[in-house]
Amino acid sequence: MGRSSVKGRRTEDRMDFRLERDHKALVEKAAAYCGESLTGFAVSTLVREARRVVREHETVVLAASDRDRFLELLDTPPAPTHALRRAAHRHRDLITRSE
Repeated sequence: MGRSSVKGRRTEDRMDFRLERDHKALVEKAAAYCGESLTGFAVSTLVREARRVVREHETVVLAASDRDRFLELLDTPPAPTHALRRAAHRHRDLITRSE
Protein backbone atom coordinates (compact mmCIF):
# COMPACT_ATOMS: atom_id res chain seq x y z
CA MET A 1 0.00 0.00 0.00
CA GLY A 2 1.37 3.42 -0.93
CA ARG A 3 2.25 6.20 1.45
CA SER A 4 0.87 9.69 1.26
CA SER A 5 3.44 12.07 -0.20
CA VAL A 6 4.06 14.98 -2.48
CA LYS A 7 0.94 16.92 -3.48
CA GLY A 8 -1.39 14.16 -2.25
CA ARG A 9 -0.03 11.55 -4.66
CA ARG A 10 0.59 8.01 -3.48
CA THR A 11 4.18 6.86 -3.60
CA GLU A 12 5.66 3.39 -3.56
CA ASP A 13 9.38 3.89 -4.12
CA ARG A 14 11.97 5.60 -2.00
CA MET A 15 15.33 7.26 -2.65
CA ASP A 16 17.82 7.83 0.14
CA PHE A 17 21.02 9.78 -0.34
CA ARG A 18 23.50 11.82 1.62
CA LEU A 19 24.63 15.34 0.86
CA GLU A 20 26.92 17.92 2.35
CA ARG A 21 25.52 20.04 5.17
CA ASP A 22 25.78 23.28 3.18
CA HIS A 23 23.98 21.69 0.22
CA LYS A 24 21.15 20.59 2.50
CA ALA A 25 20.90 24.09 3.98
CA LEU A 26 20.74 25.57 0.48
CA VAL A 27 17.98 23.15 -0.58
CA GLU A 28 16.04 23.86 2.62
CA LYS A 29 16.31 27.61 1.99
CA ALA A 30 15.15 27.22 -1.62
CA ALA A 31 12.20 25.06 -0.52
CA ALA A 32 11.21 27.69 2.05
CA TYR A 33 11.40 30.47 -0.56
CA CYS A 34 9.08 28.40 -2.77
CA GLY A 35 6.72 27.64 0.10
CA GLU A 36 7.25 23.90 -0.34
CA SER A 37 8.25 21.13 2.02
CA LEU A 38 11.80 19.90 1.70
CA THR A 39 10.57 16.60 0.24
CA GLY A 40 8.15 18.29 -2.15
CA PHE A 41 10.82 20.71 -3.38
CA ALA A 42 13.44 17.97 -3.75
CA VAL A 43 11.13 15.63 -5.64
CA SER A 44 9.75 18.30 -7.98
CA THR A 45 13.25 19.60 -8.72
CA LEU A 46 14.67 16.12 -9.34
CA VAL A 47 11.78 15.14 -11.60
CA ARG A 48 11.92 18.43 -13.55
CA GLU A 49 15.67 18.04 -14.14
CA ALA A 50 15.33 14.35 -15.00
CA ARG A 51 12.67 15.19 -17.61
CA ARG A 52 14.93 17.88 -19.07
CA VAL A 53 17.89 15.51 -19.35
CA VAL A 54 15.80 12.73 -20.91
CA ARG A 55 14.19 15.16 -23.37
CA GLU A 56 17.62 16.52 -24.31
CA HIS A 57 18.92 13.03 -25.06
CA GLU A 58 15.82 11.75 -26.83
CA THR A 59 15.07 14.76 -29.03
CA VAL A 60 16.70 15.53 -32.35
CA VAL A 61 16.55 19.15 -33.45
CA LEU A 62 17.21 19.79 -37.11
CA ALA A 63 17.95 22.99 -38.94
CA ALA A 64 15.20 23.91 -41.40
CA SER A 65 17.27 22.77 -44.37
CA ASP A 66 18.06 19.42 -42.72
CA ARG A 67 14.39 18.93 -41.82
CA ASP A 68 13.38 19.67 -45.42
CA ARG A 69 15.93 17.18 -46.75
CA PHE A 70 14.80 14.52 -44.27
CA LEU A 71 11.15 14.95 -45.27
CA GLU A 72 12.11 14.92 -48.95
CA LEU A 73 13.91 11.60 -48.48
CA LEU A 74 10.89 10.15 -46.69
CA ASP A 75 8.61 11.23 -49.54
CA THR A 76 10.94 10.07 -52.32
CA PRO A 77 13.48 7.60 -50.93
CA PRO A 78 16.49 6.74 -53.07
CA ALA A 79 16.69 3.30 -54.67
CA PRO A 80 18.33 0.69 -52.43
CA THR A 81 22.03 0.20 -53.03
CA HIS A 82 23.62 -3.16 -53.76
CA ALA A 83 24.99 -3.31 -50.21
CA LEU A 84 21.56 -2.62 -48.73
CA ARG A 85 19.95 -5.35 -50.85
CA ARG A 86 22.66 -7.81 -49.80
CA ALA A 87 22.11 -6.92 -46.13
CA ALA A 88 18.35 -7.38 -46.51
CA HIS A 89 18.86 -10.83 -48.04
CA ARG A 90 21.26 -11.84 -45.24
CA HIS A 91 18.77 -10.62 -42.66
CA ARG A 92 15.92 -12.53 -44.31
CA ASP A 93 18.05 -15.68 -44.41
CA LEU A 94 19.00 -15.36 -40.73
CA ILE A 95 15.40 -14.83 -39.68
CA THR A 96 14.16 -17.75 -41.82
CA ARG A 97 16.81 -20.10 -40.34
CA SER A 98 15.96 -19.18 -36.77
CA GLU A 99 12.25 -19.93 -37.15
